[in-house]
Amino acid sequence: MNPLASPALAPAGTGPRITRLRLWHMPLTSHTAYYMADGKTCDTVETVVIAADTDAGLTGWGEVCPIPHYLPAYARGVAPALQELAPVILGGDPIGAEALMAKADAYLPGHVYAKSALDIALWDITGQAAGLPIHALMGGRRQDTLPLYHSITCVDPEEMARIAREAQATGLSQFQVKLGASGDWQTDVERLTKVREAVGPGPLVYGDWNCGATTLDAIRTGRGVAHLDVMLEQPCATLEDCARVQSATGLPMKLDELAHDTATLLQGHRLGIMDAVALKLSKFGGLSAARRARDLCLHLGAKMCIECTWGSDIVTAAALHIGAATPPSRVLNVCDLSGYVSPRLAPGAPTRADGRITPPDGPGLGIAIDQDRLGTPDLILD
Repeated sequence: MNPLASPALAPAGTGPRITRLRLWHMPLTSHTAYYMADGKTCDTVETVVIAADTDAGLTGWGEVCPIPHYLPAYARGVAPALQELAPVILGGDPIGAEALMAKADAYLPGHVYAKSALDIALWDITGQAAGLPIHALMGGRRQDTLPLYHSITCVDPEEMARIAREAQATGLSQFQVKLGASGDWQTDVERLTKVREAVGPGPLVYGDWNCGATTLDAIRTGRGVAHLDVMLEQPCATLEDCARVQSATGLPMKLDELAHDTATLLQGHRLGIMDAVALKLSKFGGLSAARRARDLCLHLGAKMCIECTWGSDIVTAAALHIGAATPPSRVLNVCDLSGYVSPRLAPGAPTRADGRITPPDGPGLGIAIDQDRLGTPDLILD
């Protein structure tokens, strides 16, 4: 027997098996309340952390943090989904996440947000077993650091400009301007104009309605800033309405909420509204599905924001790994979600520096979870 052989390459039936699943619910408080269109607010949000333990002594960590009233996802829906999946997952081989996730999909169709945390945990175990960071398993590290954007809550235009200037002073050069919270398109024009003026020419500025605008308001806003170097993000609740806005304004567009599987990516591309796209892990179902979406976007030509809906260090690290394994020219940005919230779940995890962030290099996710911070699990399945 080769003493250097990786556990991931062991013969079938001899590798590690999942013996226990643990789950915690934890409130994450944002550094500021995020006001968005259509009455959406993100302030204190419950994240769900899971741990998949194996008989080989390896533990994989996963996380999903749905924002209430935002997407078809519910924090308290994760535990029932895992209970339903327990007969498939417990005793399963965690090495090579996609094989076990395929069984999970066949046993419980849908519920991709709940499965995303499990998929991340399986990738974490696989990387640990191989002694490699996840980005090495996804094709290798393509860049040392990744560009970040800064999300600006939808408040008074002058205050948003101040936030942008402060973020720019720390090295940030990409700014997401939340729109629509006040319900009038003229103020949204002022928001985009003030932030564009505040950061000067060059930095990327884009206005995000989070699906909360009518075509009329989005078109009027877009025409009001058409002379500026700005991009629009996800103004309306359908791809067709987003296409109407893009056609009427002539501005580039980024998709987010409506891009969540192969069909929606292809449709967005056909409609000409996917100059950029947000690949959020929980929308697709974890790292496995997000990697497939990444590869399709490479073919389609879209730039990518690789992140998740919300969360702390676990989901941030997962997104950084897939971002690191993506050609730099196609990474629009990533998000240090854990930098927006407290408490931190892995105090030594990467943080922003000069507008960029460095992916972890340790095996698997490459971060160390502070289990004392999590406390007693809310659910144990064994």
